Amino acid sequence: MAHSLETVLGEAVALLDEGGEPALTFRALAARLGGGAASIYWYVANRDELLDRATDEVMGHLLEHTADLGEGPDPVANLRALSLALFDEMRRRPWFGSYMLRNTGLQPNSMLMFDRIGQQLMRLDLTPKQRFHAASSLVSYIVGIAADMAQPPPKEFLDSGLEPAAFLELYADRWRALDPGHYPFAHHVADEFARHDDEDVFRSGLDLLLAGIQAQAAGRRPAHGARVEA
Repeated sequence: MAHSLETVLGEAVALLDEGGEPALTFRALAARLGGGAASIYWYVANRDELLDRATDEVMGHLLEHTADLGEGPDPVANLRALSLALFDEMRRRPWFGSYMLRNTGLQPNSMLMFDRIGQQLMRLDLTPKQRFHAASSLVSYIVGIAADMAQPPPKEFLDSGLEPAAFLELYADRWRALDPGHYPFAHHVADEFARHDDEDVFRSGLDLLLAGIQAQAAGRRPAHGARVEA
């Protein structure tokens, strides 16, 4: 049965969404497509290429859906909107972040997203090194937190039978029971830990990163006509 690359990638993404990276096999994909596994080799050389192209397929759709997020007058606000959109996609598709930018030769859309972030940084008064570090830090933060949040719940939580809020309170009680002389910070934030939301923590950390980028750009502005070295 004849397929198209678009059809192959669409079904590959569906398998990844349903079962993560282990679910994507040529046999499973061929069954979805209604043909033999050999037919898939017309479109990709191996499974690694399939993963890279599936990742780039998702990124292509994300680029389309976020095309207007870089048009605002404030580049920092634009960076925040782009970062949140990328994070939301990774939360929705836990497999996605692991393969983004893994092979830019096969992922032009991932490279375009990285460039779109960088273009906003080019609107700020930063050196090329600062812009590269800022873009890399933003992407690493987004991917890292999304990957961490995609991990399955700990066995202790599953065995406890508790609701998430009650389990957090249980852990907070353990912090409160620590010696405050050795763990003053744990005591200080135990109540916050008990009621925290991981996505709010992510947004707070993102805002800290963006504030640092903004402060770095502001720090390069000349004072009283002084020249700033690049």
